[in-house]
This record gives sequence, C-alpha cells and structure tokens, in this order.
Amino acid sequence: MENDYLSADYARGHSSLKGQFIMAMPGLADPNFSHTVSCICEHTPEGAVGIVVNQVHSSLSAKDIFDELNIACTSAAENIPIFLGGPVHIGEIFVLHGPPFDWRGCLMITDSLAMSNTSDILHAIALGRGPESLIIVLGCAGWGPYQLESEIRDNAWLTSPVAEDIIFRVAVEARWEEAVRKMGIEPALLSDISGHA
Repeated sequence: MENDYLSADYARGHSSLKGQFIMAMPGLADPNFSHTVSCICEHTPEGAVGIVVNQVHSSLSAKDIFDELNIACTSAAENIPIFLGGPVHIGEIFVLHGPPFDWRGCLMITDSLAMSNTSDILHAIALGRGPESLIIVLGCAGWGPYQLESEIRDNAWLTSPVAEDIIFRVAVEARWEEAVRKMGIEPALLSDISGHA
C-alpha cells in the first residue's frame, strides 16, 4: 500500500529528490556517509543515484586518472583533486559540472548543473577546455527502491535544494556545515540533538 501511494506521489511529481542535497545527520552510523553532503542526480521509483561532494581522495589527483586512461593533460589539469562520490561503482569516473552541457553522456540535474561520465568531457578537462565549474569523482552513491525515502523518514538525512556555490566555491571541509547553515540550522545544534527523537 505504501509503495502504491509513493508511486502515485511520483506521478504527481512531488517526491523526486533529483536536484536536492542530502546532508547526513550526525547520528548516521554508515562510515561511508559520515558528515557528507550528496547531490542527488537521479531519483525515480526504481531508486536514487547521488554524488558525495565533500570527500576528497587522500592520494589520487587528476594526473593519475589521465595517466591511467592515456590522456595527455596540461600541467594545470594535473592537480585537480579527485573526489570520492560514494561506495557504488567505485571504479567509474563521473564529472559533476556546470555549463557547457553538450557532452555525450550528459545527465541534467538542474537547469545549471549536470553529471557526465564520457571520455569527451575528460579529454576536454585534461586540455583545459572543460566546464569552468567541475569536480571529478570516483564512484557514486546508490539507493534501492524507496530506500532513500525510508532513510529520510528515519531522520538520517536533511534535504535542501542543491546550492552550486557549495559544490564549487566552498572549501571541501566546510561544505557540510555550510549546507546545513543554508537551511537556517546551526550545525552544532544537530550534534546536540543527534540520537534524540
């Protein structure tokens, strides 16, 4: 019955979290998502896909990726950090980016934000011709049918519209706090109430 209700809700266009941030509540036990901010890239009754935007790989840089793929790159492109997008498809490369949006594998998330994962955008980034705003990501986050909805009902996540300045302009270590503050919530108060329903 619940799934029927949710399917009808999707049909009305009210339940999709595509184009939303989800911010992990401090009490979320999964270490893959502790204090993370994820951008939901797709969300249908079949499940959801997101990209964590505030976890950087400790040892990889874009040069390692380009070398692995035999893509020549400029010195400026070598030092682009590599983000850890989540525990699913950890060998796959995704690019979360602003305009332009004419790449072969471009999935629009909002009118001004997309995710691509084809070689044309990687070659362009390597040559300094890619989008001005971007992060390169290994892996993604995935949820099965109605799993994310259930976790939100269980107070594992806060949700808010995606804010591109947080993805592309705010320091990585400050993104969770800034995303929470943008909702009008003081992050320290969440820590105080975590675990108290």
